Amino acid sequence: MNSEVNSVPPKRRPGLSRLGPPKRLAVLGTLLAASILVSCVSVTRVVVAPPNIPGATFVGSETCSQCHENITKGFHAATHARLKAPGANAANVGCESCHGPGSLHSESGGAHHTIVNPRKSPDACFQCHLDKRGEFNLPHHHPVLEGKISCGDCHNPHKGDAVIGGGTALATEFDTCGRCHTAQRGPFVFEHEAVREGCTTCHAVHGSVNPRMLKERSAVLCMKCHFQQQTTGGRIFIGGQDHTTRLPRGSCWSAGCHEAVHGSQIGSSLRF
Repeated sequence: MNSEVNSVPPKRRPGLSRLGPPKRLAVLGTLLAASILVSCVSVTRVVVAPPNIPGATFVGSETCSQCHENITKGFHAATHARLKAPGANAANVGCESCHGPGSLHSESGGAHHTIVNPRKSPDACFQCHLDKRGEFNLPHHHPVLEGKISCGDCHNPHKGDAVIGGGTALATEFDTCGRCHTAQRGPFVFEHEAVREGCTTCHAVHGSVNPRMLKERSAVLCMKCHFQQQTTGGRIFIGGQDHTTRLPRGSCWSAGCHEAVHGSQIGSSLRF
């Protein structure tokens, strides 16, 4: 058999040298964009881009303290102060990381619209907390994007722990949330013990796909705590009571059994 009959050369992809100038530029542009994307997502250090204020330059936190001493004097103990790197790396890092360069604000004696106020817009917070921007876009969320409340209503960026009710702070999550959610604050004769642990035990406080910003949509949420070892086949006991026929009715609070999930004045079963 003649070997030349089947000796058809395999198809090869054309190299850049074989492409015309327009196609060559398009390919190079795609490769460049891909390399930039890879370099951004593979960075192993924190990169913070302070808010931009046209025409303004950085003046340093010492300049801010001349007028805002009541705020800056406690900033050394704040969670956000730990972001400041020592030496020349921190030349433009401090107050201006969140508020933008302050030269125009300082020269104008504190004129409006010359500095970024995170209480007016959460974008200053979102430059680092990108995940929270996503959570606030979920169907059920605190109305931060709508401008009805700000991050500063629940977080203290200038002193102590940024999470007011977190860490070893004397204030609890319940104290923080209770400033607005007074009906859930109590006091109650019969408290739900989960409230003592903190509102985030049951609620995704920035946003959730579930109504009332609950972490789970069904009785699964309650059964994370209210469960016991099952000893009878085909039956589900919770708190010593047979719940086999009750669980299919809905969640523990919507099925008409434990409506007073935060606390009750008349019954330890939190029914009313």
